Order: sequence, then structure tokens, then C-alpha cells
Amino acid sequence: MTAVIEVQGLRKRFGRITALDGLDLTVERGTVAGFLGPNGAGKSTTIRVLLGTYRRDAGTVRVLGADPVRDAVAVHRRIAYVPGDVDLWPQLTGGECIDALLGLRGAAPTRQARAETIDRFELDSTRRMSEYSKGNRQKVALVAAFAAPADLLILDEPTSGLDPLMEDVFTDCVREATAAGSSVLLSSHILGEVEKLCDTVTIVRSGRTVAAGSLAQMRHLTRTRVTAEVAEQPDGLAELADVDDVEITSRSNIAGTTTVSLTVEQPGLSRLIAALGRLDVRSLEVSPPSLEEMFRRYYGDHDHPTTER
Repeated sequence: MTAVIEVQGLRKRFGRITALDGLDLTVERGTVAGFLGPNGAGKSTTIRVLLGTYRRDAGTVRVLGADPVRDAVAVHRRIAYVPGDVDLWPQLTGGECIDALLGLRGAAPTRQARAETIDRFELDSTRRMSEYSKGNRQKVALVAAFAAPADLLILDEPTSGLDPLMEDVFTDCVREATAAGSSVLLSSHILGEVEKLCDTVTIVRSGRTVAAGSLAQMRHLTRTRVTAEVAEQPDGLAELADVDDVEITSRSNIAGTTTVSLTVEQPGLSRLIAALGRLDVRSLEVSPPSLEEMFRRYYGDHDHPTTER
């Protein structure tokens, strides 16, 4: 088995509301898979189906090669789950909750591993859950997830409420987990986090898969931003194939240069560079498309599911 999560044609309704409408999702073993979509896209519903909390209405779902409902006990012993809003037993201490969560999946980390993970997240595990801020409640779940190995980590907005330093600790923990053989499904609104960590991305909208593939593959489907400072007038650039969003700013300085900014599709990049070379380029900046640009494009331009492989 190369895929730890295999979802095809997943459908889920709540009365008259269709939450999932034929969604597809694959997470390969040993990878970090980003799971993106706006609020209401169906991400959390999908995760609850993967955890066996919701029964699917149609489609196929396999988690670690098993059915998440019929084989729930066996599956959960191999999964660590962190929700975006941690709500645990208020009268227990953070340390007691960590032990309870680890016990639920039959994990028994060494005392040193447990203590080191608590220290990394700078958590005072002696305080009661009712006394914690949102960020500290997140830390409890994260410590329980990373203190002992898991075959699959399902992380649903896991850094919600954490400060930037703790986000860096989280990033390190995910990288260490995958290096040790774990697989990760990461749902996040922090696009920089996804870009740093994820090998693949699945974008969903209205309960359907809009696009899926590696970041490298998906970047070929978006426009690259090019900004150049040239000595000659940049006439004709807007007429080049695959070029769009041309903005020209003349500068009345000693050098007498003009700044041109535009976007270009990957097939037209070489033609654009050749055209710029004839304009006496003084400076050139080529910026690859960010995940945020891909994210916005797919929400605005795609109404039907597609998969990029």
C-alpha cells in the first residue's frame, strides 16, 4: 500500500444540505498532504469521515488500508488527531489530558520523550485545562500527537492560537515525524505553513475536489510575476502570447529607465525574456507563483472538479 488515505467520490448530506459532493483525496505514505479550502468547503466534514465520526453516504474511503467506521479501533491506534479547537476535560491538568490522549491510541512514549515534547512547546502541564488559553489547549493536543510515533497524523488547523515561535516548533515536529516514517494530512489556512511543509496539495470547494497535485506541478498552471527595469520603451509586451496584467511606470530619474511589471504563463516565459533582452534590461525580478495565488485562482476560476497529476 502506497497511499495511507484513499478517498474517491465521497458524498455526505445533512438533510437538504450537501456537504460533500464527490470529493477525491489521496495521501501517499511518508508525505505531507495539504488540504485547502474556504470555510464551508467540506474539509472538516471530510476529516470526520476519515476518523469514522461521520458515516459516508456514498463513495469509498480507506484509511491505512481499512474502513474508518468498521475498523475504527484498529485505525485510531495508528492515528494522532489534532483539531483546530481543542476542548478537553476541564478539571484535568494538561499532563493528565496528554496521558489520556496517548492512552486512547495505546501509545506509551518514554518519560523522556514526553517531557522533551512538553518542553519544546513550552507548556506548563501542571495547570488545569480550564485555566489554559486557546493556544495552550492546542499545545496539549500537539504534545499528545508528537510525543509518540503515529503512522498517520491528521491535523485540522493545528496551529490555531499559537505564536510564531511555537509555529516553528510545530514545523520542526512535522518534519521529524515524516522523517521517521509518518504520513500527514494538514488542513490549514496559513499558506506559508503549507508551502513550507507540504509535498502535495488538494484544493476543495463546495464539497468537491478542484485541483490536486504536487506544488511543482500546480505552479506550472499559474502565472509568474516578472518585474523589469529597462532603458528602452517596453512597447509590444502586452501583445505577446501568454502575457497579461502589464503595468508600465516611467521614471524621470538620471538613468531614464522604465519599470514594467506583468504576469506570464509558463509557456510564454522564454519569449518574454527574449523580448526584454532587447530593451536594455537594468534589473530583473522573476517571482514564482505563491500558493496563495494558486489558492485564489482556483476559487475564482474553477467551477468543476479537476485533478492535476
